[in-house]
Amino acid sequence: MPQRLILIDLARSLALLCMVIFHFTWDLGMFGLIPPGTAFTGFFWYFARLTAGSFIFLAGVGLYMSHARAIRWRAFLRRLVKIGAAAALVSVASYFAMPEVWIFYGILHSIAVSSILGLLFLRLLPTALLAIAALVFALPWYWSHPAFGGVLVWTGLSGEVPVTADFEPLFPWFAPFLAGMATARMFGDLNLWQRLSLPPARVLNRLAWPGRHSLAIYLIHQPLLIGALASLVWLISVAS
Repeated sequence: MPQRLILIDLARSLALLCMVIFHFTWDLGMFGLIPPGTAFTGFFWYFARLTAGSFIFLAGVGLYMSHARAIRWRAFLRRLVKIGAAAALVSVASYFAMPEVWIFYGILHSIAVSSILGLLFLRLLPTALLAIAALVFALPWYWSHPAFGGVLVWTGLSGEVPVTADFEPLFPWFAPFLAGMATARMFGDLNLWQRLSLPPARVLNRLAWPGRHSLAIYLIHQPLLIGALASLVWLISVAS
């Protein structure tokens, strides 16, 4: 495996660790083991957004590195189908598990849509990508319209925040995706991927392993955490 991919997988592994920490905090609140809402206030409010942004940023890096020279349509469509299917699974599962806050446009939905749109920006210079990213990020803070509500609420331009457990709308979350594409191109142009390469090491390969299987880990970690905490709460109730 190229060393530059190991670096990216290590970054994905770190993002996964942060995601597990956040969701574990959320689950602790859901089971009443810590004050409810802890995961949505203070430090964890920022922590959740930085974690989501890192996943979307890395998806932008990956898109550029995979298709910068030419769009590899078969690989692109295969990956898009996987992400789309996983997003649909999250939507269906959340609808039955928590219908009042089901996830209709979460991080996987955002990455899928951003990946499609990202193809339109592959040939832009990093400065142009970063300028567009800044506009995408700023627009919903300064402009919104009710016409973008309802079925278009996923754009993030309606001025309303729907009640859902996970929501990363196109505006502003397409911004970190474009920033990831810009970073990947800048690193390539400056030959930084080679300069930042790491010597082969078994420990690095092991640390990078979760990053190579990020989608699978994303899908299974919450059922495992919830199952473990449900068992713990049951044992505590039996013991008491």
